[in-house]
Amino acid sequence: MKFHGTMKVNEQGHLEIGGCDTVDLAREFGTPLYVMDEVLMREICRQYKSAFVEKYGNAEVIYASKAFLTKAICCLMQEEGLGLDVVSGGEIYTALQANFPPERMYFHGNNKSASELTMALEAGVGRIVVDNFYEMEMLDRLAGEMGKKAEILLRITPGVEAHTHEYIKTGQIDSKFGFTLPNGQALEAVKAALKKENLVLHGLHCHIGSQIFEMDSYAYTARVMMDFIKEIQKTTGWTAGELNLGGGFGIYYADGDEPATITDYADAVFAALREKAEEHDLPVPKVIVEPGRSIAGPAGSTLYTVGSIKEIPGVRKYVAVDGGMTDNIRPALYQARYEAIIANKADQPPAEVVSITGKCCESGDMLAWDVPLQPAEPGDILAMFCTGAYGYTMSSNYNRLGRPAAVLVANGQADLILQRETYEDLVRNDVIPARFRK
Repeated sequence: MKFHGTMKVNEQGHLEIGGCDTVDLAREFGTPLYVMDEVLMREICRQYKSAFVEKYGNAEVIYASKAFLTKAICCLMQEEGLGLDVVSGGEIYTALQANFPPERMYFHGNNKSASELTMALEAGVGRIVVDNFYEMEMLDRLAGEMGKKAEILLRITPGVEAHTHEYIKTGQIDSKFGFTLPNGQALEAVKAALKKENLVLHGLHCHIGSQIFEMDSYAYTARVMMDFIKEIQKTTGWTAGELNLGGGFGIYYADGDEPATITDYADAVFAALREKAEEHDLPVPKVIVEPGRSIAGPAGSTLYTVGSIKEIPGVRKYVAVDGGMTDNIRPALYQARYEAIIANKADQPPAEVVSITGKCCESGDMLAWDVPLQPAEPGDILAMFCTGAYGYTMSSNYNRLGRPAAVLVANGQADLILQRETYEDLVRNDVIPARFRK
C-alpha cells in the first residue's frame, strides 16, 4: 500500500487527503466521490516545468486534458503555466468557458469535424495537430474561407511499439492515428502541408502510447523523429522548429509498477535529441510534452460506501460498493490494477484478501481482484487510490447511474468542482414522442 501526496492517517485513524478527513468528505458530499489532491497536482506540474523548461529552456509542458478536465482544472493549469492538449469541441469549449488562453491550446484528434475545426480557428487555438490528408484538405479550405492561417503540427506514427497495454499503444505502424513514417506517407504529408496556402507548418507530433515505464522508448522515439527531421530537410529544405513528443509517462498504481522520475524522462529525451542534432547538424527543436495521467492520476482518489458482502467459502470474498465501472471503466477495459483501503479503518492493518465489485448489472463490473483490505462492513468508506485520470472522463450513465461529484482538497478545505448528477439530469435529454402522449 502506497500513500501519495498529502495522504496520511489522522488522529481518528481515518485516511486524510489535503488536510480533509475522507470520512467527513463522504458524509458531506456523498459517495462515490472523486477527491483531487490540489497540492500534489501543483507539485507534479512544477516538477515537469523544472525538468523540461527550467533545465533545458526551449520546451513547453501542456496538460493532456482527456485525463481529467473541468473548468476548475483549467484554471489550475493556467495558474501553473501549463498549456492544454484538447481533443474535441467539448474540451475546447470547457477551456474557453474557464477563460483559458486559446493560444496555449493544442488541438488533437483523428476525426475532427468541420464544426470543431471552425471553432478552433475562430477561437485562435495555438496549434492544430493535423492527423490525416482528409483533415489537411478540410482545414486548408476552412481557413481560406475564414481568411485565416491555421498554425499546425503534423501527427506522425513513428513505428515505435511501446511496452504497454494493446489498447493504449498508438505509435506502432498499425494505428488509427497519424501519418505513417516507415512507409513514406509522413514525408508526403509534410510536402503536401508545405504547399497549402492557408496552413503554416511549425513542426511534428508523435505519441507512442500510455503508461510507459521504459525511458529508452522515449529516447528511441526522439532519435527516430530527429532522423526524420533530417530527411525532411534534405528533401524539402524545411526544418521543423517544434517537436511534440506526446505523453504517456507511467505512474504507480499497484505493487510491481516502477515508474521513472520526471527528471529521468526529460534527461533521456534531451540526451537523445542533442545526440542526433549534433550528428545531423540540426538545431534542437522546441520540445513539447503532454502529461495527463501522471499529473491527475496520483492526485485522485475515489471514495465509495461499502454495501453488500458475499463470501464463497474456499473461492472468493466479494465486497460491493456504490460505484463501479460507471465511474472507473479501466479495470474492465484494460485490466487495470488499483490499491484500496477502508478509509475509516486506515490505522488498522489489512486482515483479508477480497475482490471489490461495483453495483452494475455486469459480471465484469470489478474494481479490483484479490486485494488486501481491512475487515470490511456495510457502511464503511472505501478509498481507491490513483483514480484521478480516466475515471470521470471515461465515466458513463450505464444502468442510469449518475456520475459522481468531485472535490478539490487543499489545506483542510474541500471545494466542489463537479456536482453530482441527479435523476433529473439523467432524463434531461429524453424526449417522449407526441404519439405516446395521447
